[in-house]
Amino acid sequence: MLEPVKKKEFLYFIEKEAKIHVDSYIESAIHLAEEVHSGVKREDGSSSFLETHIFPVAMNVIQHYKWANKPMTTIQIVSAILHDVMEDNDRILDLHASKSYGFDAYFSHKFGEYVHKVAYILKTKPLEIYPGLTEKERELERFREYCNVLAKSDYDIKTIKLADRLNNMRFIAQIPEHEKATRYIREAEDFYIAYTIIEPRMDDYYMEIREAYEDLQKLKKKTRIAA
Repeated sequence: MLEPVKKKEFLYFIEKEAKIHVDSYIESAIHLAEEVHSGVKREDGSSSFLETHIFPVAMNVIQHYKWANKPMTTIQIVSAILHDVMEDNDRILDLHASKSYGFDAYFSHKFGEYVHKVAYILKTKPLEIYPGLTEKERELERFREYCNVLAKSDYDIKTIKLADRLNNMRFIAQIPEHEKATRYIREAEDFYIAYTIIEPRMDDYYMEIREAYEDLQKLKKKTRIAA
């Protein structure tokens, strides 16, 4: 069961596990995430997106860097906190309507080009820009392009994306018969399990993604039996 993480717990975790002082840069990132994701609920219709996704994903990224004995700065933490802020364009435009120069320019200026690049690469692009006669064909083309981009991305982006997908798989495993389970199983088989062992290898994520995949498989099997 994914337990929600309160802001106070998240801040304590950064200080204790990452050994990084929560400065104004991190505080500003949290403020923007709160602004964009406030009131947004998960697939169960009740869980806070901020507390069950944004904060836990950032914590998972910190845990990975610690496990891999990799140097970590506020850049990785801020990138993880803001990895989903570009997903809800309408909400962003409403919140930042007063910023005549646009959200992209504001984001880059406030948090730097690197953090903006991470969020932009991880953003799911609109389906209508992809070729295909049917929605299914366009979805497949989008997935192919996304996988190709991820396979060429740097370490920080790979880490955040795997933490993001792991969280989503674990959450959906708590909701019997949710339609996303089938897609997550297929995409794990087609890409995400292999992605963990493409250099640079991330053996911790291999084990966790594999386990989450198997849990979804069991859930689907139980659902079929119950039906």
